[in-house]
Amino acid sequence: MSNGALENAARTIRNARCCFAFTGAGISVESGIPPFRGHQGIWSKYDPAKFEMNYFRRHPKESWELLIEIFYSRQVACRPNKAHMALAELEAAGRLVAVVTQNIDGLHQQAGNTNVLEYHGSTSRMQCMKCRRKFPTPIVRLDTLPPKCPDCGGVLKPDIVFFSEGVPDDVHRDATTLARQADAVIVVGTTGEIQPAGRIPWIAHHNGATVIEINTRESAYTYRATDIYLEGRAGRMLPMLAEAVLQTG
Repeated sequence: MSNGALENAARTIRNARCCFAFTGAGISVESGIPPFRGHQGIWSKYDPAKFEMNYFRRHPKESWELLIEIFYSRQVACRPNKAHMALAELEAAGRLVAVVTQNIDGLHQQAGNTNVLEYHGSTSRMQCMKCRRKFPTPIVRLDTLPPKCPDCGGVLKPDIVFFSEGVPDDVHRDATTLARQADAVIVVGTTGEIQPAGRIPWIAHHNGATVIEINTRESAYTYRATDIYLEGRAGRMLPMLAEAVLQTG
């Protein structure tokens, strides 16, 4: 990466009327959360078919055992890293209007971002399969599986998007509207292959936004949509970018 690329990216963000971030699993790897894909990813160790909605309905206890092993037991100790904190700093300074994330770990909110559009939901909430009410995860006991709704006794599921489920309509609508309005987007830690979330940077690109990409390797955006490519770990590159944006106001 050249200093010129970093300064160009910083200048773009400083001059933007509407800048948002689009994040994937790569931003949370340095917090100890593995990605889903790749040779060290979750799907290399677990069968994705067991995270399909019909499987959950038929085998809620077995599904919950896997969910706790993969997500809940791990995320208790995970904290936002320097990349999450840098995005929170940009929002606090008025340079970032929102974060659109594919992640379900809630680390953007823990870091301090207040406008987070969660494309695939969050493990911080649970929803009753029967009455559809939602509950904060910390108030739900997980010592008996599957956990039951405190109101109606229905089975609770994490408020995340399982395979064969659609993404939340309101999140998709709001993210699409944001992408059409933006004149800059910071793409961080994503391959761009997961749809429909992966369309959001494309919508911004086609509406004239400057695409700033931070990744350790090329993505689906790099050669066709990205205007400024900053190669490297999110935990290193985002703090450098935030500092360059904020040092001149």
